[in-house]
Amino acid sequence: MRIEVCHFCSRPAYPSKGITFNRNDGRSFRFCRSKCHKAFKMKRNPRKVGWTKAYRTAKGKEMTVDSTLQFAARRNVPVRYDRELVQKTLKAMERISGIRSRRERVFYKKRMAGKRERDLATARRLVAENQMLLPRLRGSEKRALAEQGATEEEIAAADRAEAVDVISKKKKVQSKVFGEEKVRQRVTVDGEVIEEREGAGMRYEDEDDDFESFGEEGDEDEMEVD
Repeated sequence: MRIEVCHFCSRPAYPSKGITFNRNDGRSFRFCRSKCHKAFKMKRNPRKVGWTKAYRTAKGKEMTVDSTLQFAARRNVPVRYDRELVQKTLKAMERISGIRSRRERVFYKKRMAGKRERDLATARRLVAENQMLLPRLRGSEKRALAEQGATEEEIAAADRAEAVDVISKKKKVQSKVFGEEKVRQRVTVDGEVIEEREGAGMRYEDEDDDFESFGEEGDEDEMEVD
């Protein structure tokens, strides 16, 4: 039983899984999922798609030169079955996978070494170039720091730190949109036009209309009394 490799993303395509495409020239392409099959039909370049093995290898994110990678080479020469050979092969596969995973971890640590310092240096350079856009400390706050014995450099550092905190808080706060007040006109059966205002969860009529309706009700009561 052979585990094929996806033609687009280089993931393992297990038996009875995935998609096989046979071209007119007799060449067959194996894909692990429909996502890779669609990308292949759209003639996308695997070296330019970020989630493929070819892209990671081209960008230096994967090991390219290592002795453990040679064992995964495809061999079309059949071998006569031997029980001892199969047992040795299975043990060797487990050992090779462990060695490869350990080397991959070391490779990742070396590749990511110093990334935090580089990101911090980039952020500091960005703040230094755009200081005019950052908020400043108040005069009273600067005087309080000076009274506590802080130097000018420490005050400037505190000013930049407060600016960074303000920017981070602004990103976290989400703006809320409230409904605007709307004015609508309603025509009654008698032909009168009544204006209605609708706001954020409120609906009320004009005060003039309320007074007019109140007066009409009072007239009717007086007529009934007479």
